[in-house]
Amino acid sequence: MLTVNIQALSSEDKATAWVLPFTAVGISDISLVGGKNASLGEMIRALAAQGVRVPNGFATTAHAYRTFIRQANLEAPLRELFRTLDTENVKQLRSVGRRARALILATPFPAELETAIASAYADLCQQYGSDLDCAVRSSATAEDLLDASFAGQQETFLNVYGTEAIIEACHKCFASIFTDRAISYRQIKGFDHLNVALSVGVQKMVRSDLACSGVMFSIDTETGFKNAVLVTGAYGLGENVVQGTVNPDEYFVFKPTLKQGFSPILGKRLGSKEIKLVYDLGGTKPLKNIPVSEEERERYCLEDAEVLELARWACLIEDHYSSQRGLYTPMDIEWAKDGTTGELFIVQARPETVQSQKQTNLLRTYVLEARSTVRITGRAVGNLIGQGRARVILDVHHLDQFQAGEVLVTNKTDPDWEPIMKRASAIVTNQGGRTCHAAIIARELGIPAVVGCGQATTTLHPGQDITVSCAEGEEGRVYAGLLPFRIEEVTLEALPETRTQILMNVGNPDEAFGLAAIPCSGVGLARLEFIITNQIQVHPLALLHFDQVEDEAARQQITRLTRAYSQKIDYFIEQLSHGIGMIAAAFHPHPVIVRLSDFKTNEYANLLGGKGFEPEEENPMIGWRGASRYYDPRYRDAFGLECRALRLVRETMGLTNVIPMVPFCRTPEEGRRVLAEMASHGLVRGENGLQVYVMCELPSNVICADQFAEVFDGFSIGSNDLTQLTLGLDRDSAQVAHLFDERNDAVKRMVTLAIETAHRCGRKIGICGQAPSDYPEFARFLVSLGIDSISLNPDTVLKTTLEVAAMEAQLRT
Repeated sequence: MLTVNIQALSSEDKATAWVLPFTAVGISDISLVGGKNASLGEMIRALAAQGVRVPNGFATTAHAYRTFIRQANLEAPLRELFRTLDTENVKQLRSVGRRARALILATPFPAELETAIASAYADLCQQYGSDLDCAVRSSATAEDLLDASFAGQQETFLNVYGTEAIIEACHKCFASIFTDRAISYRQIKGFDHLNVALSVGVQKMVRSDLACSGVMFSIDTETGFKNAVLVTGAYGLGENVVQGTVNPDEYFVFKPTLKQGFSPILGKRLGSKEIKLVYDLGGTKPLKNIPVSEEERERYCLEDAEVLELARWACLIEDHYSSQRGLYTPMDIEWAKDGTTGELFIVQARPETVQSQKQTNLLRTYVLEARSTVRITGRAVGNLIGQGRARVILDVHHLDQFQAGEVLVTNKTDPDWEPIMKRASAIVTNQGGRTCHAAIIARELGIPAVVGCGQATTTLHPGQDITVSCAEGEEGRVYAGLLPFRIEEVTLEALPETRTQILMNVGNPDEAFGLAAIPCSGVGLARLEFIITNQIQVHPLALLHFDQVEDEAARQQITRLTRAYSQKIDYFIEQLSHGIGMIAAAFHPHPVIVRLSDFKTNEYANLLGGKGFEPEEENPMIGWRGASRYYDPRYRDAFGLECRALRLVRETMGLTNVIPMVPFCRTPEEGRRVLAEMASHGLVRGENGLQVYVMCELPSNVICADQFAEVFDGFSIGSNDLTQLTLGLDRDSAQVAHLFDERNDAVKRMVTLAIETAHRCGRKIGICGQAPSDYPEFARFLVSLGIDSISLNPDTVLKTTLEVAAMEAQLRT
């Protein structure tokens, strides 16, 4: 029976069957076997030939459930139970749910249903082996819709084996259609409790208790960026990841170049993975949680090749469902690795129901207007800000203490918590990652959540006023007090076309996916210093020559940061490539100009382990910085790490839209030496479309622009340094800071000469300094000169685009 094809059964046969094998159902059968089971059948039928592995199984039908309810005359007493239900009253909800489940469990299954389940289980055992261990999962007929996931509302039972145990688990699943959380969720979504039927899926277990498992999304869960797959994983069975019991590993993969055959892992984050859920062999329960060894915790649970295979499957699944539905359908997918065979499997797939439903022409930004003491940090969920009094609840039995508008602070959540989660202003948890239950429900409810904080329930005090900010990048922060914030909304109507390219300055890779929603033509300035300072934190020479680092505190911090890497330099290369890759992917295929590192010596010295490798300079501003370091024997090897990271981004990730830019290049000869150094690491100008730009920030860059044009492919004016060096002042000096003004005639003459010379030499030239963001008249001046591009801070892109369009129109008349 388990090999029956979807075409082999008539629709009438399927509608009256007690049990159907997964091979006999597809996505059109949600009304028969629920979303979860229909999806499993669909993937087995349509995607197995493309290499997507899904464990086989069978499903009880909606007909079986409705026949059970009808023959037992349960509809009338159940309707009476729900008639006056107020789901806001937690005590009443619990009472109604308990009595409804008791009615189901006290009523035996029809003999025909038990026989059908037993027969289907026997067939499954024949395929995989006797007394097969199975996952028994509930699948409601209203489940996995585009606007309501119903995920986790009913029960799941793992490591169930033997005919009697399988039937008993199916009976418990029937009863779980009336869990408190399921009742509350249906009422919120407007579904009639008795119109929703329950199917049960019985599926071969994947022995991920001996390996790892997790969840992945074919869309970025926080920003809705469509071109990335987010994979999360931890050791053991997947319930810990889904429920947020552990902080999992996270990986980002870029879909467009993955489909072209590249290996674009954009980012990796090591989770703590403290425990794992395994079989309780010889014990009294089917499952138990055990500690994970320190050695396992300090390494990723998946190899890079496995991450890429899962991401490819996510693309196949998303493409198939989008084709079936006739509209873009990002997917929420559960995966598992079998520790006995080493194979990966997909065990569930459902449409993502939050980002895919958002209004795409409205850009809403939350901005914190003041800051206070940061009480605790974790993973940001939601790009939102919420605030209220902290309500610390450690046990589900105390949910009735929660008051509407409070911030829920707890260890973790599961579906039993949903009746109060919908009344919270924000959620803060000790455990969990971006795909845990608390994160998924917070997104669906439109409230911020900070998950995986570690000690939130002891650090935050009951009744304390707090502000929960998820609007400052990947890190979520909980501040003391009720801080002022504002919400900015911009409608992204069709912006006018401009001859002048409007680019964006992007510093933080964590913000790149969100910033990509702002219409622009690419990135005019991505600074490596931000990535090195915030994500790497270590001086590159301290990684190359760790034995020479004398500061013991720095040695300990470097050891901790590089713990997952066999060689310390791999930490620098991978982290830098991930930072560059996130920005490049966010704006792909538009150009992303990446300025090579431009720390001054005092800034380099502040990096971990840096003091022993940096000289002291009287004036670092015009000292050993930029290009002069790259070919210097004292720093050449460190620059080589930057080159290797860039090559990885372009060649391994396939992000050839990256254009490296050399800063503070004093002479054309110095530029040639830098290009030679880059070429020695495989970055050859002109090969694989590689262009190299130079910053135009020194008077020599302007005066000898024709000579620099022979060395480089383009220029980007750095108006800050050009103004300082043209006027001979340090804008950080209070005594002369008032003289700093990009609009000074001397500076404007330098800019004019640079643009005219670059164009005469056939080179592109743009500007990435602050001036056009601050001064509309300076932007107009640049447009009048015919500058090729203006790169702006994100908050001024839309406004300046409109101004530039108006300026260009005036200049044409």
